[in-house]
Amino acid sequence: MKIRHVLTAIAAACVAFPASAASTYPERPVRLVVGFPPGGAADILGRIAAQQLSERIVQQVVVDNRGGAGGLIATEIAARANADGYTLLFSSIPHVINPHLYKKVSYDAIRDFTPVVQFVAVPLMLASGPSLPAKNVKELIDYAKANPGKINYGSAGSGSSSHLAVELFKSMAGIRMEHIPYKGTGPLITDMFGGQIGLTIASAVPLAPHVRSGKLRGLAVTGPKRSAAFPELPAIAETVKGYEVVNWFGIFAPAGTPADIVRRINAELNTALNNPELVKRLNSQGADAVGGSAEGFARVVKADFAKWAKVVKESGAKVE
Repeated sequence: MKIRHVLTAIAAACVAFPASAASTYPERPVRLVVGFPPGGAADILGRIAAQQLSERIVQQVVVDNRGGAGGLIATEIAARANADGYTLLFSSIPHVINPHLYKKVSYDAIRDFTPVVQFVAVPLMLASGPSLPAKNVKELIDYAKANPGKINYGSAGSGSSSHLAVELFKSMAGIRMEHIPYKGTGPLITDMFGGQIGLTIASAVPLAPHVRSGKLRGLAVTGPKRSAAFPELPAIAETVKGYEVVNWFGIFAPAGTPADIVRRINAELNTALNNPELVKRLNSQGADAVGGSAEGFARVVKADFAKWAKVVKESGAKVE
């Protein structure tokens, strides 16, 4: 066979069997966009995920904090990025709540992203202050039914997961409570100390030190079962059947990112999450390691998108 025929055959084979994108990925640093400023749960957990992925793909994963609008800005940036695996999004439950809260959203939370892996689940905590006599979920419901509309509950802001988690609880428990929105969990906790606010559902991370010190009372966690991070607290679902609010954190890629790159990132982080030391480190941050398939994470995202659309509509929450 003439040499030009050999070269033609090689070229044809290369077209028929292209090199896997994952076989050369990554050839340069990867950007992980985080939609909240440094110091918060998203930033802390995102940096842990970035560190673990960096070690396994032997390439730097750079955290790019783009705070603002409850994660909306970062999500818009990631949606417009090239679908080549070099820009990833580290996001949480606002990913599926924001499209229902804001009038104008420039992306589709489902169609414009490929879920890669659920990194962790972070339960919210139902906690009460000294002004509320209830010592558990059943006593809280009984007290609320006997005193309709007299309990003030605080949230981290109108439309926040904190706000909507209580609205879902109210609906499922058949009780009335009045909502007082705050600009963050810190001021809310201060007013709980003073008795101005009796109740909240908020991230377990800032609440836990005050619960353990006795200044606040932890009543339950919001996951479907007890959390490894807070095993002493029951799940609300033990009293209100079917109640579940899990603030997941996971990695997304722009839609169209090569499937083998998605599989590579998923596999690397699943390997990391099987390390007992990492699991312990995540528990210390109030998070439960999850992992699993990209398809499994996609099912969680789609189910929560539909779930929170209903809760937002029924609560009337809006953000301009």
